[in-house]
Amino acid sequence: MTVNHQYALDVYRAAQRGEPAGPAPGPHDRAALRELRDHRRFEAVLAGRPARGRIRAALTRRFLARRGPAAGC
Repeated sequence: MTVNHQYALDVYRAAQRGEPAGPAPGPHDRAALRELRDHRRFEAVLAGRPARGRIRAALTRRFLARRGPAAGC
């Protein structure tokens, strides 16, 4: 379902319930998502976690933990 389909469904439901419709998707959506991403990175830094590459680092740790000691050592 696209953003426009979801908006049309939300407008229909709001009309059925007699509620005001929500804002239409627009050009400020990207800016809002970018701001959310920046806020999450900021919170990660304050919590002492790396701000970037957290998923890759977690997967690397998991992979290395599974391998165990190197063979032949």
